[in-house]
Amino acid sequence: MNDKIQSGLHSILSRAPVVPVVVVERAADAVPLARALVAGGLPAIEITLRTAEAMDAIRAVADEVEGAIPGVGTVLDAAQLEEAEKAGARFAVSPGATPRLLDAAAEAGIPLLPGIATAGEAMRLIEHGYRYAKFFPAEPAGGSAYLASIASPLPQLTFCPTGGISLASAPGYLALPNVICVGGSWMLPRALVAAGDWAAIEALSRAASALRA
Repeated sequence: MNDKIQSGLHSILSRAPVVPVVVVERAADAVPLARALVAGGLPAIEITLRTAEAMDAIRAVADEVEGAIPGVGTVLDAAQLEEAEKAGARFAVSPGATPRLLDAAAEAGIPLLPGIATAGEAMRLIEHGYRYAKFFPAEPAGGSAYLASIASPLPQLTFCPTGGISLASAPGYLALPNVICVGGSWMLPRALVAAGDWAAIEALSRAASALRA
């Protein structure tokens, strides 16, 4: 994996202690939602490919939201990676790492944050030159205690744990030497998004961004 690409990923992940994980149900929500996140201090935004609106949302955020760093999540194959890059995504996140996806990422113009849940999977990424990985699903897979236990034997990797993390549990992860940020969606309650209460989402984002102040 190209050092320049890994450095670019570091630049994105180090912008804030939390990367919001966003599921866009309505394309019209994408821009005001992203503006609220950015205003709250969370510029790197993972828009997951869990709805039919996702690619349009990435495109809109890339085109219209100043200061946003739109990313694409739940990437499973090369076609999704390529489409998201064309839509304006500046980084990609996957729940795991297959050989085909890693091959595609090696040729892509945007960095991939691949997911791992075991030491063996982490070692495979190290062999491919990765320095950053997503630990997923963080809480079910062992939480901060697991990441702490592999920090010494696998110092080559730094993680963005994601999955079940809350405002209360995030500090435990962020205190670890092998964690650069966490992924989470607690600042995006469904009721607030449905109501278009962007001010409330901005306030929750501001609290999240202050976790490593």
